[in-house]
Amino acid sequence: MAEANTIKVLIADDESIVRKGLQATVPWHKFGMEVVADAPNGRKAWEAFLEHRPQVVITDIVMPEMDGIELSRKVKNEDPNAKIILLSCHRDFEYAQQGMKIGASGYLLKTAFEDDELEGMLEKFRRELSAAQPVSPEAGEAEDERLATLLYAWLSGHGGQFQGEMEKRTRENWHWNGQPAYVYLIKSSGNGTEWRELLGGKEGNGNGGPDGAVIPFGEHRCFWMFPQSAAESADSLLVALKSERPQLLWAKKGPLESADERLQAILSLHKEAELEKSYGVTAGDWPEPIWKAVKLLHEDPEAEWTVGDVAKEVGLSRSHFSILFKRTVGDSFVAFQYKRKLKLSYGLLKDTHLTMQEIAERTGLGDSKYFSKWFKRCTGLTPSQYRARQKDGKPKTE
Repeated sequence: MAEANTIKVLIADDESIVRKGLQATVPWHKFGMEVVADAPNGRKAWEAFLEHRPQVVITDIVMPEMDGIELSRKVKNEDPNAKIILLSCHRDFEYAQQGMKIGASGYLLKTAFEDDELEGMLEKFRRELSAAQPVSPEAGEAEDERLATLLYAWLSGHGGQFQGEMEKRTRENWHWNGQPAYVYLIKSSGNGTEWRELLGGKEGNGNGGPDGAVIPFGEHRCFWMFPQSAAESADSLLVALKSERPQLLWAKKGPLESADERLQAILSLHKEAELEKSYGVTAGDWPEPIWKAVKLLHEDPEAEWTVGDVAKEVGLSRSHFSILFKRTVGDSFVAFQYKRKLKLSYGLLKDTHLTMQEIAERTGLGDSKYFSKWFKRCTGLTPSQYRARQKDGKPKTE
């Protein structure tokens, strides 16, 4: 029987060799864990879960009687804090996406994963599950990491758990007595900014910053959210910090009433920051109609915008817009569109398992046949050849 503080683990897989292999080869004690049950199918795994209440579930996706996706859904409904790792013999990308959307924490290919990949996940689970309440500095760091992971997955289109977190916290912790909120995206080119220490977390800080929520996002960015009543003190703090850190930059949205408005503000700030990163400019560096036009193209990559459509959208004549666009961006509107679609295609071929038809639709290039001809004309490679080269580790033609 597991000790009180031991993290309990359930393994579900229809292959006995996988279940026994994981039990025998993983150093569970290193992570304060113990395998309390293993099951050969989803139905028995669910029964074992109800009996033992494990905090960690490792499950195959394809199993008899109940698959791993349905098992994961039932586990997360019963215990939203449970950690789930999905296993598969194949690259079931669509299944993995389903699992991530319902809250699975990771996905491993049974035939290819390295020991340190699984152990890295288990160590992360150990930190998160062992974090004591009230929040200590160490637990605060683990919570920052968890929220940052959920946020990254959501902004990348591979998970919806952050949306649930936002709704839950808006009700419980981030309601601020019904006040509207402001969301800031803060950026720094410095090395490894300690955002919680700099801005303060839920309890504020010695710099005079307001109580609020800090969500680190990568090494050089964070999102900062606080009630409307604290906006003035937040601005004052940022101005004071910038006098010491000239590289500090920020953008903000608000006031925001609902959880959905806060989510949309985060998404909008992120897209604007990605634009700035892509072109090395800020909104203030380009004329407003051109910035608005480029933002429009990036926010709706599937749409097939004509120069006339975009000119009308930003309030300029077609000829004036074309001249201003070329002078500002350095490419004609048509050349810019081709480069943007090509860059998007590179990423989708390299980082996803989408079909050629799905990529054609996402890039606004119609059907897979046209997309393949267009891509080869631009790069000298078919999309399939390019994707194969990335998997082989060969340099890409960009």
